[in-house]
Amino acid sequence: MKIFITKRIPQKGIDLLKAAGHEIAIHDSPTPLSPAELIQSGQQCDYVLNGGMQKFDADFFRSCPNLKALSLMSVGYDNVDIRAATQYGIPVSNTPGVLSGATADVAFLLMLAVSRKAFFNHKQILQGKWKGFDPTAHLGIELNNKTLGIYGLGRIGFEFARKARAAYNMEIIYYNRRRNLEAEQVLGARYVNFDDLLTRSDVLSIHAALTAETANRFNQDTFKRMKNSAILINTARGGLVKEDDLARALCVGELWGAGLDVTNPEPMAADDPLLNLENVCILPHIGSATVETRDNMALMAASNLLAAIKGERMPQTINPEVYP
Repeated sequence: MKIFITKRIPQKGIDLLKAAGHEIAIHDSPTPLSPAELIQSGQQCDYVLNGGMQKFDADFFRSCPNLKALSLMSVGYDNVDIRAATQYGIPVSNTPGVLSGATADVAFLLMLAVSRKAFFNHKQILQGKWKGFDPTAHLGIELNNKTLGIYGLGRIGFEFARKARAAYNMEIIYYNRRRNLEAEQVLGARYVNFDDLLTRSDVLSIHAALTAETANRFNQDTFKRMKNSAILINTARGGLVKEDDLARALCVGELWGAGLDVTNPEPMAADDPLLNLENVCILPHIGSATVETRDNMALMAASNLLAAIKGERMPQTINPEVYP
């Protein structure tokens, strides 16, 4: 079978596919494919493994009648028109679970870095502005016994909450579409409504999927309802936060700080005003970026495709309704 990989992935995933005897083509360039190039590549293969953030819309699925399955090396799938994929009978899979710990680590890193203004203070050294000890300059805040609010308490949110509770004895509250009984039993997490999440959280961390319902969920209105001493963390998708509103809220003191591993758009412009704020820490979408996690993601994405090639149901299928 012919498999097209949209961006070079860790070698373990490629080796697994090659060992099964399949023909592999890889778009080995940092420049994303244009929609026309993606369609052209899709027309020349039987299966696609998406190693980046390429967008798969209805036009792609309509134009690639030979395509049999799409495997994503990611948890999120907001870049795929799932309805169109289902309409054309294409199963789509993702890689949940394997990146939960690594992404939770980045959320924890951002929480701690924002609380102590770490990125800004590092820049002070680089810019030659560290002149000596000042007992009143660039003070941070402590996290001990504070309240951590989780928006979307799934696997990643659970791991982050577990770390925060163990390290800082943080009280855990959360808002979900449905209750997470495991988190309530193991972590003592308490389910609250969205307004309570906003008004009670000292740190509010976003771990929900990007959907039409959640897009720009965190905006001028929600920031006004949060504590002016609160920290916002986002390691989910940039589109959940309206960043112009976030910058305004930080500048006028409606929020104490923010840590982002995801932005909208990505990559973020180097002159974005958020990058120069004292109380902001931003990373370039590295949530799953460890050797171990990326290897496991590549292996899971490849294994999903191998199952599809064998005529089996892909283990992590997002749209199982395509199967009889």
